[in-house]
Amino acid sequence: MTEKENKTDRSWRTQSLGSLLPKVARPVLGRHGLAAGGIVADWPAIVGAQLAECCLPMRLVFPPGERADGTLYLRVQGSLALELQHLEPVVLERINSYFGYRAVIRLKIQQGPVPRPPRAKPPPIPAADDPAIDDAVSGVADKELRRRLRQFGHALKLRKPL
Repeated sequence: MTEKENKTDRSWRTQSLGSLLPKVARPVLGRHGLAAGGIVADWPAIVGAQLAECCLPMRLVFPPGERADGTLYLRVQGSLALELQHLEPVVLERINSYFGYRAVIRLKIQQGPVPRPPRAKPPPIPAADDPAIDDAVSGVADKELRRRLRQFGHALKLRKPL
């Protein structure tokens, strides 16, 4: 099979979005010095969920002609910048262990807003009929309050014990 036939054959196959994303994201992330792109995608795994909520990598700058000893620019929410400054050695160690070599030697902290991912809504509570709960809330005159108390009672019944 020639290379041309193989190339056209591949264009008809279904590919996962995950395999295509690095090709598409590389030009955009490359403009900001994050050509690897993995540091943005894996940021919560690198620094932990708590730090990832309050700081975000903005760009990675290396000395000319090198791919080591870089400076990572981070956007950090307000007063948490001081805490991150104290945690800098730990964060640098985690980043460098992610890359597998001493890629970053310094953090530049810029204070600013960090976008938060949208929180998922909890699933609605099924309204199961339970005579004990219905009997307990039957004396409440307000319909909306009675409905909410009934939902609360069902939620408590569905809750797993600690």
